[in-house]
Amino acid sequence: MKVMIAGGGTGGHVFPGIAVAEELRRSRPDAEVVFVGGRRGLEAVAVPEAGFRIRFILTRGFPRRVWWRWPGAVLANLIGFFQAWWVVGSERPDVVLGTGGYASGPVSFAAWLLSRPLLLQEQNSIPGLTNRWLARIADEVHLSFVEARSYFKRKDNLKVSGNPVRAYVLSGDRATALTEFGLTPGRPTVFVFGGSRGAHRINVAALEAMKVLKGRVEVQWILQTGREDFEWAKGAVEQEGLPARVLPFLRRIHMAYAAADLVVCRSGAMTLAEIASCGTPAILVPYPYAAHDHQAVNAANLVERGAAAMILDRELSGDRLAREIAHWLSDRQALSQMSANARRFARPDAAEKIVRSLERWSQGRRAARERAAGAPSGEEGRR
Repeated sequence: MKVMIAGGGTGGHVFPGIAVAEELRRSRPDAEVVFVGGRRGLEAVAVPEAGFRIRFILTRGFPRRVWWRWPGAVLANLIGFFQAWWVVGSERPDVVLGTGGYASGPVSFAAWLLSRPLLLQEQNSIPGLTNRWLARIADEVHLSFVEARSYFKRKDNLKVSGNPVRAYVLSGDRATALTEFGLTPGRPTVFVFGGSRGAHRINVAALEAMKVLKGRVEVQWILQTGREDFEWAKGAVEQEGLPARVLPFLRRIHMAYAAADLVVCRSGAMTLAEIASCGTPAILVPYPYAAHDHQAVNAANLVERGAAAMILDRELSGDRLAREIAHWLSDRQALSQMSANARRFARPDAAEKIVRSLERWSQGRRAARERAAGAPSGEEGRR
């Protein structure tokens, strides 16, 4: 069985694919997995680190505010499509999974043209335009949110499977994590991050909130700033004597989840899947410039279920964040209920469900090839 996974650019598109690949490696050690992505995306580093092979094609996004760059993007993606056709044709996968991002479109379309079973995985509550179009030709579309169903014209191929989360995310141990970050056992911990690249507004608000709460609320912090804000934030923490561990980037994010009593973060689909699976209470600050404002919709889905709180980006300030943190840390029962509600929202078997679908479509294609060749199939064919 050979599976091709196409997608990338951001962690939200890369890590679901890696989660599926890791589950496939666990359940089907004989299966071969190959990724397709761009050289500039996170996949160029994350996929090899996870131990999987990757092929590259030329991809480029269409900048919304600089339309004069669109001709170059059109040319790049046209070249990328022919590269995708070549990659699919030369790799000859039994089934293709598209997880979104610039590489997913040309590879998925090439897979359809070359008669390869095509499955899609949509992370957000408001699907991107590429997946909405590709869903018309896909054999299956795996959704993370029930609410996403209404955006697809074709309904017969939709399945609500959840967002695949890598198994290691659930492997953190609180005592070990507190030691790793140099934190004090028994003191409430708030983990603040704005994604792998950080979020300046969240960093500013977090530092202001630390100053407001210092000496008033017993709390310690883990702050992932991103590389651009790291030196500035670290200097501010040291100058003010704030009880925070500041890091530019966390490769072992599962340990931060394990240490945290409360998380402050954006509401990308991958982040929500991780905090729900860990049962970590969260204050969500949706990224205001996400396409179709899908992060606000993502966050609202958790808030309505009592699984998170939300502060809109335009309402975010140090004082507001400090009040919200103080409120939740003072009501341990409400915090515990939020954690329980988050776990109910989670779908920890998402990767397993998608792997079962990949196996089913792969077996169906293999049986079709055997019939076309006139060879016996099933048990008779293996004897």
